[in-house]
Amino acid sequence: MKQYKHLFFDLDHTLWDFEANSEATLKEMFVSYNLSRFFENYEDFHKRYEVHNLYLWAQYRKSKVDKKTLNTQRFYLPFAEVGFDDITVARQFASDYLSISATKTLLFPNTLEVLEQLQKDYQLHIITNGFKEVQTQKLNNSGLRPFFTNIYISELIGVQKPNRYFFDYTVKSCHASRKECLVIGDSLEADIRGAKKAGIDQVFFNTKQIECNEDITYVIGELKELLEFL
Repeated sequence: MKQYKHLFFDLDHTLWDFEANSEATLKEMFVSYNLSRFFENYEDFHKRYEVHNLYLWAQYRKSKVDKKTLNTQRFYLPFAEVGFDDITVARQFASDYLSISATKTLLFPNTLEVLEQLQKDYQLHIITNGFKEVQTQKLNNSGLRPFFTNIYISELIGVQKPNRYFFDYTVKSCHASRKECLVIGDSLEADIRGAKKAGIDQVFFNTKQIECNEDITYVIGELKELLEFL
C-alpha cells in the first residue's frame, strides 16, 4: 500500500452536501420571492435553473465566463424564460442565494467521523472551485474548518480545477511529493482527470454510481470506505 501524507478533499458534493443544501435554499427563496407568480411550481423553476447552472459552471471552469456572469445569469436566464425579465431582481436573488446557502450545514453521512480518524495520520486539505466568499463560511458553519491545514480556492490561485497548475500549486505549497498526495472528489473532470494529469493518485467519490471505464486509483460510494485503505 502506498504511503500518503496529504489528502486533498473537494468540498461541494464530496463533504458538504451541495445538492441538499442548495435545494433547501432555493425552496426557501422560491417562497420568499413569490416565484409561483411566474413558474408552474418549484420543480419547474429548478429544472430550468439546473440546465443553465450546469452549462455556466462548465463555461466557468474553461474561463469562458466570469464569476459575476455565472452567478447572475444562472438565475436571470430561467427567470427570462417565463417572462420575468428583470436583471436587477436576478442579481439580488443571486446574492441572496450565496449568502443563505453558506449557512446550510448538511454533510454527507459519516463526514465528521471519517475526518476525525484521518486527521490522526494525515494532513487534510480542501481543494475547491467554489466562490471564495462562501466556501470559508460553509467550512466554518458546518464544523469542517478545524480538520483542514490548508484551504485551496481556485479563485485565489488563479486557475480552476482541472488545470494542472492548480494541482501543482497545492502540492508545492504543502512541500510534498506527488506520491505522498491523494485527491478525493466527486467530479471526474475537475478532480479525477485533473489529478491524473498532474500525476497524483485519486479517489472518485461516486455516489451516483456513474459508469466509468477510466483507470482510477480508488472508487468509493461512501466516505467511510476511505478508512478501508487509508
